[in-house]
Amino acid sequence: MVLESTMICADTSDYMRNGDFIPSRLYAQQDAVNIICRSKIRSNPENNFGLLTLAKVKVLATLGNDVGHIMIKLYNIQPNGDIDLPTGLKIAHLALKHREGKNHKMRIVAFVGSPVFSEEEELVTIAKKLRKEKVSVDVINFGEEIFNLEILTSFVNNINGKEGTGSHLLTISSGVVLSDVLISSPIVHGVDGTGAIRLESIENDQDPELAMALLISMQEYRQIEEEETRRANKPTTSSKEAEPETILPKDRIIRLNEVNFENMSEEDQLLYALRMSMQTIEDVSSTRADPTENEQNQAMDDPAILQSILESLPGVDPDSDVVRQAVEDAKKKKKEDEANKEAKE
Repeated sequence: MVLESTMICADTSDYMRNGDFIPSRLYAQQDAVNIICRSKIRSNPENNFGLLTLAKVKVLATLGNDVGHIMIKLYNIQPNGDIDLPTGLKIAHLALKHREGKNHKMRIVAFVGSPVFSEEEELVTIAKKLRKEKVSVDVINFGEEIFNLEILTSFVNNINGKEGTGSHLLTISSGVVLSDVLISSPIVHGVDGTGAIRLESIENDQDPELAMALLISMQEYRQIEEEETRRANKPTTSSKEAEPETILPKDRIIRLNEVNFENMSEEDQLLYALRMSMQTIEDVSSTRADPTENEQNQAMDDPAILQSILESLPGVDPDSDVVRQAVEDAKKKKKEDEANKEAKE
């Protein structure tokens, strides 16, 4: 069984704020990175991966096999600066050279969602060096795919050489779901297909509850954004026939990205992610016509409903201290509301 060490190069330039991929290039990339990491573990539990940024190049996570750690680092990224693909590739190669498992094959997965203004000659020189060092490189070209197609094709062709097939260039046009295209590509499947994985088929890792809760929140955001896009594109004959406006949790998406998970305990991280999921459920319920205040707040205030929601989340232990505390908080709030209501009467 092939062992592999992979450095993932995430595009973190200002171009990643663009919304041509739902809900943005940055969030589409997060989904894709999650899939790649889990496909590597599924292919071989001894595989490892690290993470670095391509704008203001910096290693965020050294080689390891903790998917949750990689995703938390990725969620904290704010787009800033311009992409520096040559420097990112050099740093990724350096990180791979210092891997602990010297029998692991070396691979770089580079997300390029910004225009590359580097000289083609410079990238060709790097490609030849990586080929000599037996480093494979997979490039996901999206967002600025037409602008970058020629230079990235030249780069990958020079890595593969005349007979090589170990490196891949995946070009994805806007308007499609990045992760859906990636799932069926050789980058995820590998040569023998052992890395194939679906979002709903997630392996347990060192922190399964946190990883699953974060993934659920992210999927819900994407589904709501997609629904809003479909409604916006649907023609209407009158204002009366127009469907009710969806209240999108965009402010909560921003807050999730700004939260410093490193200063939170594991229980606090899980509780935060669960609350984000429940808040999204509340937002969806608000799209119904003329909902009452009690209907809008029922899921958050009723202890029984709250416990049912928590227990239904995959990977969550219903007997954990976090779940018990959340239910106790809901019971306390319900008692306070009832007492206030009796006082008013």
